[in-house]
Order: sequence, then structure tokens, then C-alpha cells
Amino acid sequence: MSSPSLGSSVTGRRVDAVVIGTSAGGLEALSAVVADLPADFRLPLLVVQHVPESGPTQLAEIFSRKTALRVREAEDKEAIAGGTLYFAAPGYHLMIEQDLTLALSQDDPVHYSRPSIDVLFESAADVWGERLAGVLMTGANEDGAAGLLAIQRAGGIAIVQDPEEAEVDIMPLAALQRLVPDHLLPLRGIAELLRALE
Repeated sequence: MSSPSLGSSVTGRRVDAVVIGTSAGGLEALSAVVADLPADFRLPLLVVQHVPESGPTQLAEIFSRKTALRVREAEDKEAIAGGTLYFAAPGYHLMIEQDLTLALSQDDPVHYSRPSIDVLFESAADVWGERLAGVLMTGANEDGAAGLLAIQRAGGIAIVQDPEEAEVDIMPLAALQRLVPDHLLPLRGIAELLRALE
């Protein structure tokens, strides 16, 4: 696990995408992570924020005012573009296809959640493998722990928010019960790490 200082083991790695999962307390946490990312940020960021299935959520509209990145709600069959923050749509799992397009599914909820963090993380691990970074932050259930383990087993970078800082620590603690993350960081450290990966 790393301290907030970042070494060449991070910046020397090629990462092609970042997946982020969060639930209770996530809007504030995600705002802190993406606020200072530059408009020319190279990587796509794909986010599952647990929301009620009866949308719309207005997440894209809210975050378009919080970050210089392009912000979109994910659409089925959409090609993934760098420098874009994608939110999973309410009531749909978000998955990554081998041709680097997005796929939406109404399969059964996972950990009572649709969209599910595990579903996004596991499909992204299958596509990007060691070129993927996964971030799991504040939340009130265990969704995302298995998916983050899948990312790590595929050679990707597993990042967990320090549970002592999380608004709700159940989700990061669930991850720590399954794996030793590559980085255990406060939100400020996660933001710095993403800039270093870029």
C-alpha cells in the first residue's frame, strides 16, 4: 500500500481507463476526486454511483459544473472516449465490451444494486486487464469489493479510500477484507494518484 507520495511504480505504468464505485456519501467524495482533473485528461472515467432505479438522476448535469471533463450518462453501444466522465444510468448495469463500447443491461441487481459496481469492475477487468485502475470509495454495502479484487487479479491497480475518512466506511472495509489494495488513500491522495496515472 502506498502513502500519498507517488513513486515511479505508479507513473511508469500505462493505464488506459479508470473505473470508480461509490454509494452513500459518494457525491461529495467523487466531487473531491474529479474537481481538479484537467480538461485534457487522457483517460476515460467510468462511474457507478448507487442511485434509485427510478431516474433521472441529473448526475451528469450536476458534475458538468464540478469538473473540466466532459460528463455524460452512459448510453448503450456508445464508443468510449478519453477525458470523459461516464455515469451508469439508473436501473441499468454498465459494462464494457471488448470493442471499447459501453453496454447497458437490466440483469438482476447485485448486492441489491442496479447499476452494480461489481458488474462494471469485472467487465472492465476483462477488457483492460493490467491497464485498468479501479477506485472504491465511501458506501453502505459490499458492492465493489469482489470487482476490485477482479481488477487486481487481472493485473490492474486497486485503490481504496481510507475508511477512516469515508462518510460511510462499509464499502471500503469490505474491500479491505478481500484484498490488500495497491493504494489506500484519502480523497486528496486519490485525486493526486489519478493525475499521476494520466
